Amino acid sequence: MKPLTITSRLEVYETIEEIPQDVQDLMHQAIEVRDNAYAPYSNFKVGAAILLDNQEVVVGSNQENASYPSGLCAERTAVYAAGARFPNSKILKIAISAKSLRHKVVSPVPPCGACRQALVEYEVKQEEAIELYFMGETGKVVKAESIKDLLPLVFDNSCL
Repeated sequence: MKPLTITSRLEVYETIEEIPQDVQDLMHQAIEVRDNAYAPYSNFKVGAAILLDNQEVVVGSNQENASYPSGLCAERTAVYAAGARFPNSKILKIAISAKSLRHKVVSPVPPCGACRQALVEYEVKQEEAIELYFMGETGKVVKAESIKDLLPLVFDNSCL
């Protein structure tokens, strides 16, 4: 047996004001689109804003469905829209913000596992890391230099 050690490095900022101005602007777009979420079942709203290398910003919010598996998270809504609208553009940064209609979310909320897998597909496709910033409704913001920091053992085309 040979042990395998996996490490990830994340940066934690105490407030949104501590992150670079361009990321603050992106996060504010994520916060704004978060209110467009259709979340009548979970009452948990998420917004995502993606900055592309052509300087376009594509946003998405979670869209729920009474048949739960038919809904879609904000991150995948945004990344699939970016892929459809700008198939040759690279994703530079993603900002994510989440809030609950039941309580104040002050801890950073990372993407779910399915979204991590979808996002890493684009990182593999473009052969370049995607910066990811995520937060709750208020409070700390976490930065990952790559989606792989949140999903280190990726399932990609090399597994097929």
